[in-house]
Amino acid sequence: MKDDRQNFVLFAVFAALILFGWPLIQNRFFPTANPPATKIEGGKQVAVPNPAADPTADSPAAVRDRRQVLTETPRVRIETPGLRGSINLRGPRIDDLVLLRYNETVAKDSAPIRLLSPAGAPDAYFAGFGWRAEGLNPPAADAVWTASAPVLTPATPVTLEAANATGQRFRIQIAIDKDYLFTIRQTVLNGGTAAVPVASYGFVNRVGVSKDPDSWTIHTGPMSVNNGAAHYAPNFSDVDEAPQRFTTQGGWLGFTDKYWLTALVPDASQTFDGQFRAGANVGTNGAYQADYSVQPRMLAPGQSMTGSARFFAGAKEVRLLDRYTDDGIVPKLDYAIDWGWFRLVEKPIFYYLDWLFRMVGNFGVAIILLTLTIRLVLFPIAQRQFASMAAVRAIQPKMKALQERHKDDKQRLQQEVMALYKQEKVNPLAGCLPTLIQIPIFYALYKVLLLTIEMRHQPFVLWIKDLSAPDPLTPVNLFGLLAFTPPHWLGIGVVPILLGISMYFQFKLNPQAMDETQKQVFAFLPWVLMFVMAPFAVGLQVYWITTNCVSILQQKLLYARHPGLKQAPVK
Repeated sequence: MKDDRQNFVLFAVFAALILFGWPLIQNRFFPTANPPATKIEGGKQVAVPNPAADPTADSPAAVRDRRQVLTETPRVRIETPGLRGSINLRGPRIDDLVLLRYNETVAKDSAPIRLLSPAGAPDAYFAGFGWRAEGLNPPAADAVWTASAPVLTPATPVTLEAANATGQRFRIQIAIDKDYLFTIRQTVLNGGTAAVPVASYGFVNRVGVSKDPDSWTIHTGPMSVNNGAAHYAPNFSDVDEAPQRFTTQGGWLGFTDKYWLTALVPDASQTFDGQFRAGANVGTNGAYQADYSVQPRMLAPGQSMTGSARFFAGAKEVRLLDRYTDDGIVPKLDYAIDWGWFRLVEKPIFYYLDWLFRMVGNFGVAIILLTLTIRLVLFPIAQRQFASMAAVRAIQPKMKALQERHKDDKQRLQQEVMALYKQEKVNPLAGCLPTLIQIPIFYALYKVLLLTIEMRHQPFVLWIKDLSAPDPLTPVNLFGLLAFTPPHWLGIGVVPILLGISMYFQFKLNPQAMDETQKQVFAFLPWVLMFVMAPFAVGLQVYWITTNCVSILQQKLLYARHPGLKQAPVK
């Protein structure tokens, strides 16, 4: 009896550590979900402004500021099915880009995501291409180039031209596909009297660090593919300390956010030097730059030289990145999504889930169908699990007898127990197999919900407008009737409560524990897990609730086949 009390006290302490210690580590190692997309106010659901949104989406003054900056220089418009923006002819720079397929919030009138902004505007973020001024006299950084057309579309490339005083002419031809990939062709025509060295470069410059947190689970910030491997380092803090450099042939470099990516892709046939560096005022308010340059080559008089590069600026759509990678257009661009160790499990789950979504049109329903599929596949294993549990339960009296007989000889007890298992043909670990299989599946779905833009702002039913965010509806503030928003660790939503209830009834169906302490632990555990899971994405909770409900039905069926499991153990 004393041991039972000690065990229960230990469990209570452990549960308290989970409840209060978990929030301290989850944001670093296991980010739970996207920020809430909606909240309940006065009993009504309203969209929550995106704290990482571009100021143009939320501030009229900021819109005017940016528009003023955009009117200060001549521009070429960009119009594609997925992008709208412009190219600054002074420089030139690609410095104005919004993503038409994605909005800042779930509100119907929400502004689209702005990815690139010109220097001098809030959250400046832009890219440019040119030539090193080492033995060559390229146009000045503030030179205004002439354009062959007023609009860049997938069907109409644009050529920009400029010249210097020593007889060289410079051309930058820019083409774009229907998605997010620019193709850049840089040409120098040497009309002078002497040979000149030609070394092209490209850069991406951004003000401030990523507004998405960088964690053990998700990398945001500088990223590159060089020397055949993807590198999720350095971080912004590393760049603050010193420039980070590498040399490679083939690959790319740029900045990755949770859902967005800018990537410079030099010509794969040439070796290039890449680097990440910080501006004079490093840190949150400073500028960071990713750039590359190729080795110079001599250009004789009367000759021309052309180099090519690509520039990706857009959303990290899984199928699109895979297509660019599989077609050999951009090496390992699919690694821009930080799948991590379970990549081989996560990507098939994503593709199957995405296929289900395309079939039914609702990601929540797709998650339920995914769960049913997994449970169907694991059903034969579950049958063996229950058979093993029944066998273990049947030999409990013999186990108790051995424990009493050899209670002072632990080694002899272990030998006798193993002999009993062998004699009765029982495998005590068989019951763990379904749980072990579920762990990578559960983690893979967690990463899919957390990483993939396809899940962003996907509604389910009723008040659930974003499956990648926590449940906004909580009884703590009387479902929004009280004028306060509880902290995330206290705002237990309706869906997490349903999760706790489903776990409680599932545990109730499990074979009865051998002692009172275990019964108390299993009675208390669902409510501990309810608090732990509350901050996670609703989609993950829908998966777990469905799993619990299917398990309850499955257990009832298997209890009918193994009635011995429901009987009290023989003493």
